[in-house]
Amino acid sequence: MHELSVTRHIAAPPAQVWDVMANRQEEWWCPKPWYITMVAQERRAGGRSEMVMHGPDGEEMPHNGLFLAWDEGRRFVTTDAVTGDFVPSGPFMIGIWEVEPEGEGTRYTARARHWTEDDMKRHADMGFEEGWGACADQLKAICEPD
Repeated sequence: MHELSVTRHIAAPPAQVWDVMANRQEEWWCPKPWYITMVAQERRAGGRSEMVMHGPDGEEMPHNGLFLAWDEGRRFVTTDAVTGDFVPSGPFMIGIWEVEPEGEGTRYTARARHWTEDDMKRHADMGFEEGWGACADQLKAICEPD
């Protein structure tokens, strides 16, 4: 499997982390100074997952795909291999975001699974660890009490 992942322990209960992860994506999803605008989030297998990433210099990068799974309180899974109404797209990855209880807090894990080793390496070279790590840190900062 061609997978990249980041994980963090978050000192907050899983329900709280899930709530922020699922309902406040615009606050943590992109590494600052980038941000997203959520276009559609149909929370079910086969539902649309669409957002636009906005850069500090006016860049706009649409991200369109579908949910493969939405397991309330535990994980959601998206792919860019298919867009709305099951239109094939150039696949790059399957994204998996999940939470699980760990000790007094929560284990957050985000995974990017790729069709090929080359795609995985390209994603790593694009700054996967830094970018997805920054998002994980932003999620952690919102969830943990001061």
